[in-house]
Amino acid sequence: SVVSSSITSSKWKPASRPGMNKVALLLSLLLCGVSFSAERPNVIIILADDMAVGDLSSINGGLSSTPTLDAMAESSVVFENAYAGSPVCAPSRAAFLTGRYPHRTGSVTLNQIKHPELTRLHLDETTIADRFQANGYATGIVGKWHSGPGAEYAPRKRGFDESVVFLDSTDVETYFNYRLEHNDVLRHYGGEGYLTDILTKEAVDFVRRHENEPFFLHLAHYAPHRPLSAPDEVTARYLNKGLDENIAQVYAMVEIMDTGIGVLLDELDALGLAENTIVIFASDNGPDPLVGERFNGPLRGAKYEVTEGGIRVPFFVRWSGTLAPAPRSEPIHFTDIVPTLVEICGLEKGPQGLPLDGVSFAGLLSQDYGACTPPPQRFWQWNRKTPDMTHNAAVREGDWKLVKPFVTKNYPKGPSELPYQLYDLSTDPTESNDISAKHPGITDRLAKQYEAWFREVEAERVD
Repeated sequence: SVVSSSITSSKWKPASRPGMNKVALLLSLLLCGVSFSAERPNVIIILADDMAVGDLSSINGGLSSTPTLDAMAESSVVFENAYAGSPVCAPSRAAFLTGRYPHRTGSVTLNQIKHPELTRLHLDETTIADRFQANGYATGIVGKWHSGPGAEYAPRKRGFDESVVFLDSTDVETYFNYRLEHNDVLRHYGGEGYLTDILTKEAVDFVRRHENEPFFLHLAHYAPHRPLSAPDEVTARYLNKGLDENIAQVYAMVEIMDTGIGVLLDELDALGLAENTIVIFASDNGPDPLVGERFNGPLRGAKYEVTEGGIRVPFFVRWSGTLAPAPRSEPIHFTDIVPTLVEICGLEKGPQGLPLDGVSFAGLLSQDYGACTPPPQRFWQWNRKTPDMTHNAAVREGDWKLVKPFVTKNYPKGPSELPYQLYDLSTDPTESNDISAKHPGITDRLAKQYEAWFREVEAERVD
């Protein structure tokens, strides 16, 4: 069922914060005065799973309860046009981990059991953890690892010193009954703690262990991914608002994750680490349509689709005492995370890796860094199993967005004959008005560029 909200598309941007207009007007002056710490900053990247931008209570008018993330947004650089690497999990994470388009890395589909060769990061890929590890950081991952089954592809072979992870959905029967690998030792949890709470505890413990040295932590939450499960008392609060069972559980799962993130941020404060820790929050893709439709502002589509609802995600960067809170409208992409942190953290040692597709957006965080020069186009393509150029693809160039329409989340039965569509996101953020017939030259040019890109990245994937 469609979940209504009093928030209209004209109110889609996060609620204004006190003095926000002054911040926007004086941002350059404020940032020129920033004094950066001589210490190497710690980095925590928190990734939700299948969380929509519209799941934030500051966006949805109080349908959900996310006080921690709302407060984090108030104290962060908030990217209003942040894009995941893919509309589904494993490829999106591949883009974040490597700074490269998913097709190049070998991780292009979902089911690790049926298609292990299509969900693994190639062994010659350099991960973000490899880079931090080579530069003397303690590195850890807590939560979901959906980047390749097999011992050679496990987190501790991909740059993480420590790992408390589950490999995929087969390890989570419910959030009350699941398995976690603690540094490669499998442990079963049955009634010993709610999954999200256990992940929070493990993240806090990692920070405590490494408070006296630079660290990189990836907290890969599973919430609010299926299987939907949350304590009855939390779910009841949303049922009492008139929401259906599925959406009530989604919001309950998000609330518990939000509370846990608050515990982690409070621990940074207690240890005196907040001002020397960069915290990034994002989601791996848009909301799962299989649990029911819920509020996501004007964004069309959902997980599996390359329309905005499938690939636009919340994205905050907080560095207390260093970065001035501000909204940014410039598009960024998951492939940009690696080069940005390489620049900010000075990750000069170790393997440089294969050529990156992303660029640093450090210049959008502070004028103390060089100007951000994004690539002219960003690309997406996904279908289940082996990539098919004719299915579910998009190119964004400025405000132009070319879309090869979504057909199915299941295995495609052959090439798609659906024509390309063209949208102007500056006037049509809902992607409702296909203007390809009015602009055949732009449509044809972007289609040719997409097809050339696809052939290039696919050639690298199978090489």
